[in-house]
Amino acid sequence: MTRQSGQWRGRSMIGGGRKPLRNVLVAARCNPQLRTKYDDMKKAGKPSKVALVAIMRKLLILANTLVKENRLWERK
Repeated sequence: MTRQSGQWRGRSMIGGGRKPLRNVLVAARCNPQLRTKYDDMKKAGKPSKVALVAIMRKLLILANTLVKENRLWERK
């Protein structure tokens, strides 16, 4: 949930959400390719939570692709 009001102009804040899910997905940053993407976003000045949500989105797209193509995850 975004916490904003009226004409307020500033950095958005979020509240609520699913912290246990985010905690599990933090492990995704251990994947070398995803970790590189995360580190690049952090170096570009993105907040940690923004970078983590981007990694979560990449994982979701990957999972959808694997299901669609009836493939299993392969570690390289």
